[in-house]
Amino acid sequence: MDIKKIGIIGAGQMGNGIAHVMALAGYDVVLNDISQQSLDAAVSAIHKNLARQASRGKIAEADVTEALAHITTTLSLADIGATDLVIEAATERETVKQAIFEDLQPHLLPHTILTSNTSSISITRLASRTDRPERFMGFHFMNPVPVMQLVELIRGIATDEETFASCQAVVERLGKTSASAEDFPAFIVNRILMPMINEAVYTLYEGVGSVKSIDESMKLGANHPMGPLELADFIGLDTCLAIMNVLHEGLADTKYRPCPLLTKYVEAGWLGRKTQRGFYDYRGETPVPTR
Repeated sequence: MDIKKIGIIGAGQMGNGIAHVMALAGYDVVLNDISQQSLDAAVSAIHKNLARQASRGKIAEADVTEALAHITTTLSLADIGATDLVIEAATERETVKQAIFEDLQPHLLPHTILTSNTSSISITRLASRTDRPERFMGFHFMNPVPVMQLVELIRGIATDEETFASCQAVVERLGKTSASAEDFPAFIVNRILMPMINEAVYTLYEGVGSVKSIDESMKLGANHPMGPLELADFIGLDTCLAIMNVLHEGLADTKYRPCPLLTKYVEAGWLGRKTQRGFYDYRGETPVPTR
């Protein structure tokens, strides 16, 4: 199927990043959120990030204007229905995602493909709540979207080959690389990454090392670009905990039990960079470890 118009639900960090790369690749993008303030902030962030790319010579100045012209915003889900491909990028809670797809269903075109940017939730289960499980799949971008080269494509049990091929073609047009993953909890990247982050939190919880020593050890000892606790703050500790809970519940293995300290930070509202405090305190000029 020739995809020309893409609807994106959720204008947060992932949603605006997806809108950015889609518009830059020449797709017409309709970006939706429940708040006009969120939509305005998203367009501002996209403009800023495009301008940064232009200043570094990665894209031409004319590309900035052209990409922004491809983006429209809306508070109405009905406007999202009139697109060829929908990418849901709302919060990582299954009940929220299900409600979005149910509300969207009456407005969909017969050929519209539905996808979710979920990082861990069952694609088969989400698809089963729609009228088109054969045209539903996981479309998981990595954060930050304009920088990261990988997109995980996840088939549900009913996803047909035409849907997969159409989404794969979109990834190729973006200049990114797709990895096909089976529909098991957290797919590939987070199935491997999140237990490592969780183990780093256990290492802190048990007093094996401080925040600084854990992160420095993994950066200098394993050549990781970011330490696991720094990375957790970047992702969002609430997202990390949600994915660990999906792994723990979905695979019923105690090795995926979320560290109590991770739960405690989330309960405190210390979710990382987005709340200015997590394993580091970001309220000053330089981040300071909180333990």
